Amino acid sequence: MTVRSLRAFAMAVVMMLMAAPAAHAEVAAADPIDTAMRTCLARADRSSTAGQIQCMDDSRTAWRAAADAALAQLLAKVPAAQQKRWRSSQQKWVAWRDAEDAMLSAAFATTSGSQYQLYEADMRLQPVRDRALALRNEVANDTGKLPRVRACSADARCEHVSYDLNRYYRQLYARMPKHARPTVSRAQYAWRAWRDATTPLIDDHARLDLLGARLATLKRLAETVNNR
Repeated sequence: MTVRSLRAFAMAVVMMLMAAPAAHAEVAAADPIDTAMRTCLARADRSSTAGQIQCMDDSRTAWRAAADAALAQLLAKVPAAQQKRWRSSQQKWVAWRDAEDAMLSAAFATTSGSQYQLYEADMRLQPVRDRALALRNEVANDTGKLPRVRACSADARCEHVSYDLNRYYRQLYARMPKHARPTVSRAQYAWRAWRDATTPLIDDHARLDLLGARLATLKRLAETVNNR
């Protein structure tokens, strides 16, 4: 892959990230962190695959700091009874993020080519960005009252997304090398724990964002594993 095509591919990956529906990504389309990453990707000294990945990793670090800042703001606003719940949600999100990183390493180990290295960097970045945006959204919309979330069985969209999510999880599990399948199971278990801890704190729309992001990840991985 030439330098020019590598840059174009990396920018396409970034634009796909910006278009992601999860966590109200449209709210922060011009966020300084995103702008800094686009600028970094266009730099001549970051034109290699390693350089492009470094830009994404730097952005991921910035979004982690943004998520921490948004959580601190949220904890300062919500009633004491909710603070414990939000801290538990964040602890489970961190546990899932670490398990997810291990799963991504195992999945992309089955691929070859610089484009898949960029895909992996993007997929490590996106959940952190989504989390920061979701927490920011909670800070902006907090009323001090917990939303009333319907059971998934009472929400046709939730049921539909959950069905597809489980279908792609099974496909991904089946396509992974046998030695790596426990890594997939651990990541999915950690995601479910985070989902269960977070759902009572958010509304139906935010839950659909959460499920939709997971569906997109599993579908993308199921279609990527073993590509060379």
